[in-house]
Amino acid sequence: MATKNVPLNQYRNIGIIAHIDAGKTTTTEGILYRTGLTHKIGVVKGDDPAGATTDWMAQEKERGITITSAAVTAMWKGHKINIIDTPGHIDFTAEVERSLRVLDGAVTVFDGKMGVEAQTETVWRQANKYGVPRICFVNKINQTGGDFYKSLETIHTRLSKHALPIHLPIGFEKEINGVVDLVDMKAYTYDDYADHELKVGEIPADMLEKAKNARSLLVEAAVEADDALMNKFFEGGEEAISIDELKAALRTRVLAGDFFLVTGGDGRGVIVEKVLDLVADYLPSPLDVNGIWGQNPKTGEEVERKPSADDPMCGLAFKIATDPFVGRLIFVRVYSGVLTAGSHILNTTTGKKERVGRIVRMHADKREEIDSIGAGDIAAVVGLKDTFTGATLSDPAHPITLESIDFPEPPVSIAVEPKTKADQEKMGIALSRLAEEDPTFRIHTDDETGQTIMSGMGELHLDILIDRMKREFNVEANVGEPQVAFRESIRGTSKVQGKHAKQSGGRGQFGDVWIEFEPNEPGKGFEFFDIIKGGVVPQEFRKPVEQGVRETLDGGVIAGYPVVDVKATLYDGSYHDVDSSELAFKLAGSIATREGIKQAKPILLEPIMKVEVSTPEEFMGDVIGDLNSRRGRIDAMEDIPGGAKLIRGFVPLASMFGYTNDIRSMSQGRAASTMELAQYEEVPPNVAQEIIEKRSSK
Repeated sequence: MATKNVPLNQYRNIGIIAHIDAGKTTTTEGILYRTGLTHKIGVVKGDDPAGATTDWMAQEKERGITITSAAVTAMWKGHKINIIDTPGHIDFTAEVERSLRVLDGAVTVFDGKMGVEAQTETVWRQANKYGVPRICFVNKINQTGGDFYKSLETIHTRLSKHALPIHLPIGFEKEINGVVDLVDMKAYTYDDYADHELKVGEIPADMLEKAKNARSLLVEAAVEADDALMNKFFEGGEEAISIDELKAALRTRVLAGDFFLVTGGDGRGVIVEKVLDLVADYLPSPLDVNGIWGQNPKTGEEVERKPSADDPMCGLAFKIATDPFVGRLIFVRVYSGVLTAGSHILNTTTGKKERVGRIVRMHADKREEIDSIGAGDIAAVVGLKDTFTGATLSDPAHPITLESIDFPEPPVSIAVEPKTKADQEKMGIALSRLAEEDPTFRIHTDDETGQTIMSGMGELHLDILIDRMKREFNVEANVGEPQVAFRESIRGTSKVQGKHAKQSGGRGQFGDVWIEFEPNEPGKGFEFFDIIKGGVVPQEFRKPVEQGVRETLDGGVIAGYPVVDVKATLYDGSYHDVDSSELAFKLAGSIATREGIKQAKPILLEPIMKVEVSTPEEFMGDVIGDLNSRRGRIDAMEDIPGGAKLIRGFVPLASMFGYTNDIRSMSQGRAASTMELAQYEEVPPNVAQEIIEKRSSK
């Protein structure tokens, strides 16, 4: 693949993002086939032993879902396109998060039978957060129940009013055989979706009026990008705007990140060529994205790096993967300069220098060795030992630290123990490797029971990790029941004294503090304030007080769960010239915390899931009744294509284990559900009492 001499303005770094089962991987397969990278289109589900190119893990092939983002590089009409196919399942949302952090543009895929779904909203929000320009592809409109216009309506009501079709489908459902391009007002058709090229012709007579109206709306939206163009439009109408001017204006609007072009078709078919044209014509190159800003770790100054080979090298490690043949792979997006194999770089996140062993261009799980990667490119590096997700790599002579990537706290935990003595050591290695790869997977040892606790984003997430431990590391393990990550907090305030005094013979220990505890804003976490005036507690003892408070909150007070969203203010105290020490004040802080939290109306918080269920109408009553029995509250109900109903609500995670199987049996396998973490809320007192009693009896 001749990718070396592609100018930077012809690069496209894009992600394929969507709800689970919308057809992201199939669309990616269609792109790879159309760009000549594969000789046939892989099948995501079914009997094809090869499966899809980007779903290369055994678990992905078996379950027909994407678990890990896969990177591939394709060429299209002189453009080099780095594509990342991301997962749609909420349990793997971190994969989407870290991919969007380093990508310049995205193709959002919609299931044409369902329109906007729960996870579509989530990935859309993630793309908004990172300011990623998007185009929209409504997939599966050629299937029974597929409807381009209804899907477009859901985009308008649930995502953005500023989404306009650039192509209109010709035909309906199984009769669909192409699109009308509203820019050049031509019809692009095919006889069979597997055709090798589209036929260009005139717009069908019955669609001409519709196409003209849709084009008028598109032109009106486009000229808003440019005052001179708008004046030209007002003076001479639509005809005064040339095709090149229209394309340039649409591109300007798309790059602003708040305007979206919509097309539709079959992700497996030749129509994908029109999606590739949109990627090339309207999504940004690295040059369209402003330079990236970071901090000089030595001086704290803000510094900029431009997407140029002349600027010092800087890049972001956004993903770690373990390859059975080459070992640890670090996926890097280079923002400036050139990263060369064999060179030394500085990991400014850890402060350590590392040597770049080899650089490989990834094609899903296949590798092509290259000498270097330049600004704007994405590749994988072998040989970095201390680099993890979110680390900045830079030229040692010109250090810079880029903003890292934030990941949500995992809400579900399970206990896991090795089956045999031989598995014990292997399990430790396997878990640390998996935790390196996945920043939403955490491991810790329960101090009371000595058990190893795995925490993840959901049952499926943990299930996959256990499966990978077995297959990739040959570790057999016994797994406990899933547990919810509860939290503790307070509703009231308290002012308490924490005094640690042991003064019987010889040098004693003395620490005395007064601390006020009050609720913090939800999501703000723990904040410590020191408002002591004068020297009632010397400066060197105040940091240990904070440490004592923090450690006690982390260990929990009423039920052993971490305490969150609390403000602690150190406002008074006393000390002893001889007997006071850092340890004594740390213990005093701890004593004050235990007492203060108990006096400040402590409460238990639980994760609440945003749940969406699509079900045939005849099962709606059963589904709603079941959600109510799980302490759920119904938020909205609406009709969706195919005579089905969509139920949206909020349900405690503790009630949702095994829900996927329950809803299948309740609806004869015809209902489907998705859920994602919405927020933490107070547990009802009677339920909280049960949880506390259960914890204290262990």
